[in-house]
This record gives sequence, C-alpha cells and structure tokens, in this order.
Amino acid sequence: SNSGNKMAIVGLKKSYLGLIDKKTGKIIAGPEGLTTDGLYISNPKDYGTASANITNIAAAGTQKFGDNGLVDVVSAKSFPQVAAVWNNLPFAIKAKIKGEVSDKKGGYVQSQDLPQVALIIESELIDRSHSIFYAFGNGQMTETALNIQTDHTAQNRVEDALTYQSLAFAAWNNQGMKTFNSADPGFDKVAMLKEVMGGYAASGLGV
Repeated sequence: SNSGNKMAIVGLKKSYLGLIDKKTGKIIAGPEGLTTDGLYISNPKDYGTASANITNIAAAGTQKFGDNGLVDVVSAKSFPQVAAVWNNLPFAIKAKIKGEVSDKKGGYVQSQDLPQVALIIESELIDRSHSIFYAFGNGQMTETALNIQTDHTAQNRVEDALTYQSLAFAAWNNQGMKTFNSADPGFDKVAMLKEVMGGYAASGLGV
C-alpha cells in the first residue's frame, strides 16, 4: 500500500493529556495525576474531543539580504498554540491541567504557577489507514473565557474550550511540537507515549 504517501488528514480521533512533574520531568500518576497511571485519553463516556486548532506551527524566518538579493532566511523556533475543545472533560481533570488548587471543600482557586501539561492530538490519514500525532511535551493550559447562557427550548451547553501554549521541550532541540506518523515502519506508539508523556508506561487504566 502507498497510503503513507497521502498526507491529507481527516478528523480528530483522540486527544491525550498528562501532568508532568516540573522537577523530575516524569508523568504524575495516582491521586495527584489525571488518572491511576497518569494518562488521560479522550473517550466516548466524556463525549470525546470536538476540535483542536493548532496555530503558529511555523514562524516566518528573518530575511537576510546580500549582493542586492535575498540570500538566506534564518528560521525561527516554533511554539504552537492549540485551541482545543473537549465536550465534557471531568471537572477534576480540567482543574488539574489548568492549575486550580482545591480547598477540599468544593472550592478551587487558580494557582499562579501553571502546571506542565503534555498533550497529543491524534488525527488520521485520509484513508483511515494510519494516524498522525501532533505531540507537545511541555506546555501550559488556560481557560480564557466561559460564555454561559440561558437554556431555550434546547439546553445551552458550554463545552470545555481550553488554550494550550507549547513551550520549549529540551529533548526536541527546544522546539515546541513534534509530529509522529504511524505509517512509518519504525513508529512505536508505546515509545511515543513514553517520550512525550514523561516516561509514561501503560497500566491498562488510562481511561
């Protein structure tokens, strides 16, 4: 099959989230983490992920002129942003990735020290044969607005619209994003999750 040559992508298959310990660079599992083994995968029970708009993937380079012509373009590092919409993120997971601290009495207040969040957005090649993963090993998640409105004849639902700002990830030459193509014969999903998600090792309890 030559499906690896087709690069149009279609749909949003899944999103993956992990909280990373800033000191150790390791995924946080258990009560402080997002799940028992640390990895939260979007799923039908939580109505999945609706959209992920990745912007600022490449920054325009700086043009260099010499001998009356354009002789070089000095490339800039890119730190993409992802405007993502989850249809129904569990409240505790949303609070953790935003850095909201619980008072253990149902109250949450925003911490000034935003947690390190790792994010992967999975799409598929146009023939659905393989996945393309847009991976971010270091970033911060914010919720800038909530537009809450009255119900009419139908409910007025407010989805979880969050903005992810990628930051420099040392393992990737301080770039913000890495793309994985599962059509590549060397691709290994377990290795990808370990690399992006702070040494994550599956326990089978990711959802």
